[in-house]
Amino acid sequence: MSLDVFRGATVAFMIIVNTPGTWSHVYAPLRHAQWHGCTPTDLVFPSFLFISGVAMWYSLRKFNFEFSGASLFRILRRVLLIFAAGLFLNIFPHFFDRDYNTLRIMGVLQRIALAWGLGAILVLLIRRNYIWLATAVILFGYWALMYFMGGTDPYSLEGNFARTVDIAVLGENHLYKGFGMPFDPEGLLSTLPATATVLLGFMAGGLISGSGTSWKTPGWLTFTGALLIGAGLLWGLYFPINKPIWTSSYVLYAGGIGMIILALLYIIIDIWNLKGWTGFFNTFGTNALFTYLLAGIWTKTMLAVKIGEGTLYKWIFTNICSPLFEEQKLASLLFAIIQVMIIWAFGYILYRKKIIIKF
Repeated sequence: MSLDVFRGATVAFMIIVNTPGTWSHVYAPLRHAQWHGCTPTDLVFPSFLFISGVAMWYSLRKFNFEFSGASLFRILRRVLLIFAAGLFLNIFPHFFDRDYNTLRIMGVLQRIALAWGLGAILVLLIRRNYIWLATAVILFGYWALMYFMGGTDPYSLEGNFARTVDIAVLGENHLYKGFGMPFDPEGLLSTLPATATVLLGFMAGGLISGSGTSWKTPGWLTFTGALLIGAGLLWGLYFPINKPIWTSSYVLYAGGIGMIILALLYIIIDIWNLKGWTGFFNTFGTNALFTYLLAGIWTKTMLAVKIGEGTLYKWIFTNICSPLFEEQKLASLLFAIIQVMIIWAFGYILYRKKIIIKF
């Protein structure tokens, strides 16, 4: 249950940081770092990938961690479904009145699909005792690619090699433009270290499974997490902690924090058995990908529905949230919390009826 709560809290926080009432008034912890660095918001996405890796341990255990046609089919089917859901979200609601020559191909769900899929195939092909070695090869290999193949400033927005690869493979027109130039923070090459984030979660799942419901589990998670945070900070002196290019130091740092958060939740929920407060987060956690997709659809619907000279999104903020607070950051946060509650209400119906929508 601690894993479901962690996953649910991550999805809820994703919605909060993705839908402020206005981007002009957002509290600093709810913003991404401009480039190098890491805020609480920058921990949301890697936390979700880390959690998917933990869950992977239990889902692939059904196949006894053996590579087969059946296991590969299941993995590829899930990858295609999640990737297609991400593409749908990129297109929605302008299916017929848009220029598909400028459609962004990658995105959050697309990265989840590819990183999870690649991670799942690796853990079925490689002996479990060597997963840590595969993770290290990915992280050091990515560092080498970025350093030797990048420009004069290899970790910059303009000069990073991940951008070069994405332009060559996907084309400038199909990349994210939010950084002022074609660059995709969920691009192809940087999905490799994101796969390492999934593998860290998988190894954490193995640790939990091996230790059972005892104090050894949170103890080892905390110890390992602290080592990863320290290693990430140290490596960050040379390969800066950076979410947009998903640096190897960022993988270690965010993965370590994920382990410590999971350890804390494990103590509270699974050892102390304090579960009365978990229902809200379990609602998100049981249908995590679907509720995230639903949140994206709802947000785009608000932006598409016209009211007067503005949109439904703007109308809710201007007429409901903004008048309640002189401090507009509070009004913006209230708007985001309202969006969380709307999506929670839909998720609660599914939760009560025990409907789980799987990808």
